[in-house]
Amino acid sequence: MTGQTVTTPPAASSATDLAGLFQLDQPLSARRIVVAMSGGVDSSVVAALAAKSGAEVIGVTLQLYDHGEAVKRKGACCAGDDIRDAREVADRLGIAHYVFDHESAFREDVIDRFADEYMAGRTPIPCIRCNMGVKFTDLFRMARELGADCLATGHYVQRVVGEDGPELHRAADPARDQSYFLYGTTDEQLAFLRFPLGGLPKPQVREIAAELGLGVAAKPDSQDICFVPEGDYASLVKKLRPEAGNTGPIIDARSGDELGKHKGIIHYTVGQRRGLEIGGQAEPLYVTGIDADRQAVLVGPKRMLAVTAMEVVETNRIGPMPRFEGSAGQLSVKVRSLAKPVPCRIEGDLGDNATVRVVFDNPEYGVAPGQAAVFYAGERVVGGGWIEDTEKASG
Repeated sequence: MTGQTVTTPPAASSATDLAGLFQLDQPLSARRIVVAMSGGVDSSVVAALAAKSGAEVIGVTLQLYDHGEAVKRKGACCAGDDIRDAREVADRLGIAHYVFDHESAFREDVIDRFADEYMAGRTPIPCIRCNMGVKFTDLFRMARELGADCLATGHYVQRVVGEDGPELHRAADPARDQSYFLYGTTDEQLAFLRFPLGGLPKPQVREIAAELGLGVAAKPDSQDICFVPEGDYASLVKKLRPEAGNTGPIIDARSGDELGKHKGIIHYTVGQRRGLEIGGQAEPLYVTGIDADRQAVLVGPKRMLAVTAMEVVETNRIGPMPRFEGSAGQLSVKVRSLAKPVPCRIEGDLGDNATVRVVFDNPEYGVAPGQAAVFYAGERVVGGGWIEDTEKASG
């Protein structure tokens, strides 16, 4: 794989350094950069670096929701105080700043789908849906309409120019890597997108913010699910879908015996052990499946979580499939955001909204329908899709 990752120290100030950071040809004074500003420290630093480059900079914020709790709650994004913070940063930097109301589209495409997925016994990832739809699609269109040369965001991923064009790579800081959430990025979007922070660790980003006098320098990071107050997703789902509180049986997946009652299938996900409240068992039991039709939670020993293959739907591919020579190199897949990539092979053609079968080299545990499967070739993100079904290991 060819191509160079651009990293820039916090104190970088020369035109050459900043041109490399934004991967734009000089002179930057002739360039226009649109920055997606959520009100957090990361996007604020991107805006500050863009402004420092001498380019014309426009900040854009999408108002995605406005629950009452979000107005005063720190650690959210795209609502309440966060919009105010983005506006204050833009004012300090002397750049234009626009706020667009996308609350209706966000509710329909992300929040309602989030609730429906839980009701169907699946484990959704709304951040990916948001990136694939409301955020990147609409921001991409807005930036084009504003005549931008690129759209810059505060995501921790790297854009590397390889032999076949731009590639999406994992962040230099593994602890901050967000590539799992961006597998749905299209080639057209990647050609236009820039991720200036992908080569920097978070502490250095906060240093930049402090050096530039940004009021958000010490602001807490946003939580994974920004629209869920205090992380209580179950209460939100019940508010949207009152029937979510319906109870049902906890069933032994081996014998079919009822072992107890659950408090609503939305409280459980495949691989979960805690919260089952069914004592007196010979061995620890885990959630092995959710039967939404029967409102049943299926449980069994850990060995029943072993999965040998899975069906992945609505796939996207970024760039061409990698070319491996002989036995050197192999695809790997992440089945959860915090999981390590594991070796696999794909049966079928990845991309173009296709369905593929993915076979693990070794059985994988806790693979939950509704989650994303993201494929890597080394550090490069090849693409991904949604886990639709799994094939259990025999025995």
